Amino acid sequence: MPEIKFYKKDNIPMEMHKVKIVQQLTLLPTKDRLVKIREAGYNTFKLHNGDIFMDMLTDSGVNAMSDNMQSAMLRADDAYAGSETFYRMNKKLTELFGIEYFLPAHQGRACENILAMRFVKRDSYAVMNYHFTTAKAHITRLGGLVEELVKEEGLVSKSDLPFKGDIDLVRLENFIKEKGRENISFLRIEAGTNLIGGQPISYENMRQATNIAKKYNIVTVLDASLLQDNLYFIKTREESMKDKSIKEILRMISDLFDIIYFSGRKFGFARGGGILVRDEEMFHSMEDLVPMFEGFLTYGGMSVKEMEAMTVGFDESIEFDVISQGPQFIKYAVDELDKYGVPMITPGGGLGAHIDAKEFLNHIPQEEYPAGALACAMYICGGIRGMERGTLSEERNRDGSERLASMELLRLAFPRRVFTLSQTEYVIDRVKWLYDHRDLVGGLRFIHEPKTLRFFTGILEPIGDWPERLAKAYIEEFGLDQ
Repeated sequence: MPEIKFYKKDNIPMEMHKVKIVQQLTLLPTKDRLVKIREAGYNTFKLHNGDIFMDMLTDSGVNAMSDNMQSAMLRADDAYAGSETFYRMNKKLTELFGIEYFLPAHQGRACENILAMRFVKRDSYAVMNYHFTTAKAHITRLGGLVEELVKEEGLVSKSDLPFKGDIDLVRLENFIKEKGRENISFLRIEAGTNLIGGQPISYENMRQATNIAKKYNIVTVLDASLLQDNLYFIKTREESMKDKSIKEILRMISDLFDIIYFSGRKFGFARGGGILVRDEEMFHSMEDLVPMFEGFLTYGGMSVKEMEAMTVGFDESIEFDVISQGPQFIKYAVDELDKYGVPMITPGGGLGAHIDAKEFLNHIPQEEYPAGALACAMYICGGIRGMERGTLSEERNRDGSERLASMELLRLAFPRRVFTLSQTEYVIDRVKWLYDHRDLVGGLRFIHEPKTLRFFTGILEPIGDWPERLAKAYIEEFGLDQ
């Protein structure tokens, strides 16, 4: 039962679990939050978690484990080589995906490193519907290039298009013909495209895209990190899939790809990752990179306790009741904010509710990182930590010029089984207040700018005294202790 109907109200998402362990939250006074964001270099990644009221930075590694996942950790086999924990995990993955060969890694970006080292050559192209930050960084550091071919409609903020992550099939085939298959590293499909609002890709589009790649003998790769949300959307939005189980849809998707990799911090609700490889020869061509960079082939840098939890989590990641809650809470938040006139990415996707910062703060040029500024403003106004997904998350062009992002988003992630509906209402309320006072928010500039993945560790400063003026207005509205 994916949705429970109410007698007196409409569209209220229901938690399909009960709370058994809690963690105390702290809401610092506004003046203290102002100090903390300044000390963090106006980068929400550098905030201390103890200074945050609602951490909506990501769903990576912060999803709540179930009782079954936690109890499974007690049976972990700590052997360095040949751990029975690994064989249990491998068996479960083979059961779900139908792929025998498995390379463990400590998380998704480790998988991306291995794939890049195996397939990427200088000036070769990795073709994809849309990039993810770490995937792109591993490709470009080896001299490769990324070509994004998501349909143009996928970059329109306000829409009712159900699958905004679909790849443009005509452009895909034309690009292969133009560049030559020998100059293409692989076709990478990302389920639940992270940087354009967690938007799903349809099964039919994946099928046609991989058929084109196979026609030209190009390796097909699926980033399955956000697959659980994408499975939910395929079942509920794709007419031909509505009578199929989540497990059946998963296998149908898996059968399309040569390689599937995932971050277990998302898919599986624990902390780890891995690469599934269909062809034995291709598997052997990558396996030496695991002990070199990750750990032995039967743990790959993961804690065996996490591996046991993840093995149970894989099954939970394909239970309809479990994977329904995230998209339903996100839809609720997006729809409520949309009613208030807040510019949201619609329809609501997976991972989190995404605010169109370019529209929200249309007085701030992209060169001054409006999504990053909005993330700082959200922390000042409510203690809510979100993640910038815009120009700040991009790499500079090869000539050093700023690469302006296609979309300028603030992501408010919904870690699975973590937040309640009242906490969601609090977030909606504070976003609405900030939208009504958006003219008080200004831009940011770098003080320290790392060359790679600058959004993780960069230090910024505000342009002007807008954080102080914003905090003053917030205190006047809510008082000193809020």
